[in-house]
Amino acid sequence: MMGAQGGPSVDVPVSIDYRELEQARQWAAGANTRRPWRLEFFATFVSAMAEVATPHRIRVLELGSGPGFLAEELLRARAEIDYVGLDASAAMHHLAKERLGASAPRAQWIERSLRDLDWPQGLGKFDLVVTNQAVHELRHKRYARGLHAQALEVLVPGGVYLVCDHFLGDGGMSNDQLYMTADEQKAALHDAGFRQVERLLQKGDLVLHRATA
Repeated sequence: MMGAQGGPSVDVPVSIDYRELEQARQWAAGANTRRPWRLEFFATFVSAMAEVATPHRIRVLELGSGPGFLAEELLRARAEIDYVGLDASAAMHHLAKERLGASAPRAQWIERSLRDLDWPQGLGKFDLVVTNQAVHELRHKRYARGLHAQALEVLVPGGVYLVCDHFLGDGGMSNDQLYMTADEQKAALHDAGFRQVERLLQKGDLVLHRATA
């Protein structure tokens, strides 16, 4: 397979081992200070979740749930929520439980890699799937469409997928093997089968899209 510059599409190596507790803790300690605009994205996730109407407790799946920043906001915002956090790192789940404290038992934590083709197995259906700065952790942008298609599979008809990640281009990132432009991200969601895609927020080096199943 050839990359955007004509070379081979090789997975981009990781610089941080999120499975190591101290490396994960160090990343989490500076995540919101390095990118203070993340707080605005969390608020937008919460607002978008509030627009998802269900006749029952809302089922929410977070892909690449990390140290629990977004989980904390979602659980605080909506009492009637069944939240599932999926991450490949037991260390990140440990940090999430620390962060949530007494609220941690309200969540279910599943250790699976998004690079595994069977990660959706046995999870059931969700009203809302969210992911924040995790798509690029697949380590190449060519995997994004497949991830989105799997997210579509676990959504109920009319369910909502909120996808936030770094974008390629002015004000964003420079690695064209790891990152996509905002327009490419939107196209990947359409190609995966989502019928409606809209950009909710673009700020700093991040962009958030809402896609409807």
